[in-house]
Amino acid sequence: MEHERIILIYEYLSRNTDEERDVSIRDIQNHLESTTNLSRVSVLTIRRDLERLMTMGNDIRTRQGAHNTTYYRLVGKGFTFNEIRFLVDSISINKFLSARQKQTLIKKFEGMCSASEVRQLISRISLNGRGAPSLDLLENLEKVHGVISESRKIDFDYGKFDAQRRMNYYSKKRSMIPAKVIFFNDRFYLKCLDTETEQVRTYRIDRMKNIRSGEKTSRRPQLPKYDGVVLDMFEPESFELVRLRVRQVLLNDMLEQFGEYASVRNDTEDPAYVIVSARIGINDSFYRWVMRYGRDIEVLAPERIRRTLAETLRDVLSLYGDTAPGKDDDHAD
Repeated sequence: MEHERIILIYEYLSRNTDEERDVSIRDIQNHLESTTNLSRVSVLTIRRDLERLMTMGNDIRTRQGAHNTTYYRLVGKGFTFNEIRFLVDSISINKFLSARQKQTLIKKFEGMCSASEVRQLISRISLNGRGAPSLDLLENLEKVHGVISESRKIDFDYGKFDAQRRMNYYSKKRSMIPAKVIFFNDRFYLKCLDTETEQVRTYRIDRMKNIRSGEKTSRRPQLPKYDGVVLDMFEPESFELVRLRVRQVLLNDMLEQFGEYASVRNDTEDPAYVIVSARIGINDSFYRWVMRYGRDIEVLAPERIRRTLAETLRDVLSLYGDTAPGKDDDHAD
């Protein structure tokens, strides 16, 4: 009964006190009597329980009030309220969690807050979008981490959409060792080492199902360490020092993308542009990334990358060869 009482007191302090609100021993007595069968708990017993909670490392502050009454409040509950609010907002906007999963997780965080703080959590960020996740991402993550921790190979079914918007799953025996889970652009990915080809393979965890652990392995795969900017989750073919002529209004985007790898100088020929240099991983995604910005970005060097981009743009232009430039479409009455 003693341990149960201490837990009840701790829960009461967690829910009803914070930096600005405190309670007296009389308040704790009334709570124990009204919500449990622990009636007539003495002031001395509750004071001793509070001292034990402090000895256990809980940050319980005191304040002397009128008539020599001592008031208690629990602060430093593991997370600050702003940290809890940030985590709750992150859960709210997670597009992989169902509404029920979000509600369950948020309720757990609410248990760490006082009643007044819970009311402040009501205004949560919401997703501008529809569609519940097709798979239980949390379950998938748990299984993947379990396989990694057991040092085993991994097998699973992997899904891809068809033209009818159906997710089709295929399975085959994979000689792969899971290496690491990575969060990138709002997606969870699993990096694996294919032991047959010695290449790194990447899979979206939300498209995996029937995850199974394979044979035990003593090998611990080491993922390559990137010496430059990687624009997507897939392995670059090479890293190159790329020089770009960028419209000034895009400079913030470039610095956010390239971080410490970027160097910038003014374009002496046109003040509306800057010259940005960065070491970048080159693959098909790099060329798609450049084309996103249209004429606002020009690849200046290296020449090989510039030529490949030019060839890619000519291939794109050939798709519109039947469109005469500078003429509006004719509209028949």
